[in-house]
Amino acid sequence: MIRTLFPLLIAAFALTAHAAVDINKASQAELETIKGIGPSMSGRMLDERKKGSFKDWPDMVARVKGIGQGNAGKFAADGLTVNGSGFKPELLASNKPAAHSDKKPSVDTSRELTAMKK
Repeated sequence: MIRTLFPLLIAAFALTAHAAVDINKASQAELETIKGIGPSMSGRMLDERKKGSFKDWPDMVARVKGIGQGNAGKFAADGLTVNGSGFKPELLASNKPAAHSDKKPSVDTSRELTAMKK
């Protein structure tokens, strides 16, 4: 009997260890079951959640200091969700402002400037 019960208990524990933890519903202890989320990070998450529920991953990443795309992906892989949704890196990429480009214009304006000086 014990030989049968022990493997079942281990299997049940393994299934619950990767159960989804929704950031909008989880307690501090539940958040800390996610690898990489400790007391400090879970506290920041809960403080931001008091201001209002997280709409989606980009909202959570923008509001919680210390969470970027890398951490968001790791937390999601360990079972963290936002409103039941898993992390999709393309959501963050589409919400970033366009990067400033230091490229020179493709049109050579130096000749026009020289002509204007004459």
